[in-house]
Amino acid sequence: MDQLRILLSRCIAFCHRKELDRDLDDELRSHIEFAIEENCRRGMSEEEARTAALCEFGGVTQIREEYRVQRSFPFVETLLRDIRYALRQLRDSPGFAVTAILTLAVGIGANVVTFSVLNGIVLRPLDVPHPENLLQIGDYESYPDYFDYQDRNQSFSGMLAYKVLSVGIGIDKSVSTSWGDAASGNYFDVLGLQPALGRFFHASDEHGLESAPYIVLGYDFWKRRFGASPHILGKVVTLNQHPFTVLGVAPHNFHGTDFFFWPDYWIPAVNAQQVTGWDDFDERRHRAFTLLGRLNPGITQQQATHDMGAIARQLAKQYSDDEGLTLTVHKPGPAGRRNDPTKQVLLVMTLLAVLVLVATCANLAGIFAARAANRSNELAICLAIGSSRWAVARQLLTEAVLVSLIGGINGTCFASLLLGTLSHWRPGDLPTHFLIAPDARVYLVAITLSITSGIAFALLPARQVWSTDVVQAIKGGYVFAGSLHRFAMRDALLLIQVAVCTLLVSSVLVAVRGMVQSLRAPLGIAPTDVTLAQVDLKVAGVPDPQSRIVQKRLLDTAAAIPGVTDAATSDYVPFLSAWVWSVYSWDTTQFSPSHVAFDALTYSVSPGYFQVAGTHLLSGRDFTPDDKPGAPTVAIVNMTFARRLFGTTRALGKRFKLFDPVKLKIIGVVEDGKYIDPGEDPQPTIFLAYAQGIGPYMVSSPITVLVRSPLPQDQIADALHHSLSQVVSTAPFSIVPWSGAIDRSMIPARTAALALGVMGLMAAMLAVTGILGMASYLVSKRMKEQGIRIALGARPFQVLHSTLKRPCLLLLAGLCLGLGASMLTDQLLTHIVSYASVRDPMILAAAMTMMTLLGLFAMAAPARRALAIDPAQLLRE
Repeated sequence: MDQLRILLSRCIAFCHRKELDRDLDDELRSHIEFAIEENCRRGMSEEEARTAALCEFGGVTQIREEYRVQRSFPFVETLLRDIRYALRQLRDSPGFAVTAILTLAVGIGANVVTFSVLNGIVLRPLDVPHPENLLQIGDYESYPDYFDYQDRNQSFSGMLAYKVLSVGIGIDKSVSTSWGDAASGNYFDVLGLQPALGRFFHASDEHGLESAPYIVLGYDFWKRRFGASPHILGKVVTLNQHPFTVLGVAPHNFHGTDFFFWPDYWIPAVNAQQVTGWDDFDERRHRAFTLLGRLNPGITQQQATHDMGAIARQLAKQYSDDEGLTLTVHKPGPAGRRNDPTKQVLLVMTLLAVLVLVATCANLAGIFAARAANRSNELAICLAIGSSRWAVARQLLTEAVLVSLIGGINGTCFASLLLGTLSHWRPGDLPTHFLIAPDARVYLVAITLSITSGIAFALLPARQVWSTDVVQAIKGGYVFAGSLHRFAMRDALLLIQVAVCTLLVSSVLVAVRGMVQSLRAPLGIAPTDVTLAQVDLKVAGVPDPQSRIVQKRLLDTAAAIPGVTDAATSDYVPFLSAWVWSVYSWDTTQFSPSHVAFDALTYSVSPGYFQVAGTHLLSGRDFTPDDKPGAPTVAIVNMTFARRLFGTTRALGKRFKLFDPVKLKIIGVVEDGKYIDPGEDPQPTIFLAYAQGIGPYMVSSPITVLVRSPLPQDQIADALHHSLSQVVSTAPFSIVPWSGAIDRSMIPARTAALALGVMGLMAAMLAVTGILGMASYLVSKRMKEQGIRIALGARPFQVLHSTLKRPCLLLLAGLCLGLGASMLTDQLLTHIVSYASVRDPMILAAAMTMMTLLGLFAMAAPARRALAIDPAQLLRE
């Protein structure tokens, strides 16, 4: 209680310290004046009385300081005094202050951006109650296996399943494409959520297939499409022409259980087959569901992994379709996957951002050290008149931390603006969101980085002050211990800075070369002048038996548009989507997972597709109208497929099987191409005749009409929409240029290259300023020495050699270290950039050339200054 009263008293005194100081001065003055009057009455003169009173009273300043120590917080007052002094110093050196603050703002801003992205995508847990107990089981599993896992496990109190659906949602006679989840009945119960409006569906609502035609709306979708109307409950909407009743609305902060995909709605999985036509309940091979489970109390992730692994082995023995089935249990999202490419890219980018901050700190440490050297006389006088070395070092530390905090605040504000823009970015038509706005964790990291950076780059000047020779400093000689003839801490900082900058510049060159190479890589298609019109016939309500007829009408209509030179159809197209089938060799009789030769991308195309796509047919023939149901089933494969299955590209006339089993005869071989990403490795690919189909699958898939036309994009898009809408008027067409789809697929690579480019530019700036500061410092400190050398007959080359020898050696050593570090990080960079490597001689040569040019550019001004030394003037000084 006493301590609390003392603390409260000190707080009050701190807030009224000016009034208390004034009262103390008045009291001290009254005591002294009273003593003077007493001495005067004893017969002393006024001057003698004052002197005697002051001697008798003691040190007034000491009394005042003792009183302040007892009444308030001396540390806080000292800190405020140091901050005021540091602000005056920065105000008197605006160029230095602006340079230091901007440098720190860039370094800390880059780290805030990368950490925010890492935090938002990898580190942020799901926005559900107790997310720490939620684990993902496997990657994608079948619905029959989900039932077995749910019934047999001993580790989870609840387990849910869901898969993504794309449907045509009909609201008040208006149909649009929408994305959502088909989820198990216990989905919301396992997650522990409460609805914002109405209620959720539950397992008790399910009584078999197509028994629960209910829909729960996402909060954003409810606001966007229904104006947040509270009367939405009970309203009937259609999904692919099937009626569903709105039960409720999900809570505001819940955006599904995927990190990028924000569903518009949720429907019970028992009604998914009604919408999509896919049998999810009997096909163990149809692995489309994501499983999440909530751990029982006291069960660890490792125990759950063993439990689920044992169940998977039982299922593998019990069902041939589950042969070789294995399970891993991990945290949901990229954080839980060991080799997740997104996580690896973000970790690499974060590492590079940290290196930028290291280079920034090294740069500022050198600048602050040089500034402390220039203030050597001032600091030496402070020490000489009684200031402690700790007080002077503390003042330098306060100034550095103040600069770093201001820079950190500016960098964080800039990063917040940039992240706000990224958060509103919507790639493609999917409801994909990147929730990467800074949160408390990001701001804590920013503050920590700012303070740590300030302390880090203030250590060198503080160390210099600590070892200052006061007498030598006042005489005007070299101030600090650490001769220029020995390897000093500043040399180590510049070495680190150059090495880090070389590493970053090499990374940028790799990114740029990889991007250029990817743009030059053969795609296997010629997307220029090709326009795509996509429509889902299920969304349009076209029954399966009529799908082939409607596809034929769409193709004929597109081909008849004036200006269209070629037209074709395909279910999917490269760079937009693809389907994967398991391939078996011709002599296989067991269609189990262990007998699969490999998985291949599969496209179902019409005759003329290769002509529209610009894909070269290397051997054999194209599909014709004669390749129809009832005729021998045929396929066209690419070179990689032929090489992997038959060991040669001469596959014409050979046969293979798909899992149905469907027997196919190869009638043509086309060139390899890119199908998912421009940087991918060659993949085996099959092209099937769309008119033949395979079982029920081909006729029920979406349809894409491809047209090649020299007409302007807007004109051909309008013509396509007008003509095709007359054939299918009940579903929207998505019309895009094919080249635009390819550009969109390259957004991640271009974003990574842009981020690397920004970091490389920052590294180049830091390298220039670091070398410039070092060379300028050496020239300044050796002006008199060089003046004497010139007076004695030294030639310009000798002056430059003695002045710039050390920066040149440090540049060379840092360059070698940086290239060595680049070699070590080559494997990491390959996760970001394809087609290029640090080990490429061209990359190495370009990095060496660029860093050498940057070094020469930075040393040009100090060199001119050294050559312009006037020995007569220096000797006069």
